[in-house]
Amino acid sequence: MPNIKSAIKRVKTSEKRRLRNASQKSALRTSVKAVDSAIQTSDVEQAKSAFIEATKKLDKAVTKGLIHKNAAARKKSRLAKKINELAQ
Repeated sequence: MPNIKSAIKRVKTSEKRRLRNASQKSALRTSVKAVDSAIQTSDVEQAKSAFIEATKKLDKAVTKGLIHKNAAARKKSRLAKKINELAQ
């Protein structure tokens, strides 16, 4: 445990951020899985609405620095590809 006041504060703030980031990443993964499960059940409408929600969360995660922008683009692209294949 640090003795210096600023280091003590850093430990507290980094723990808060870690918990917040973990929560947001978990919600992100859940929304992506919702799209996948809708695709598995061949429900195009539900998959499209879940895809919109997942896209929003992916974009927000990029702006917050949780994931890299290319990783988000890759995930969105793969989900869109699956939905388009399902729609045809």
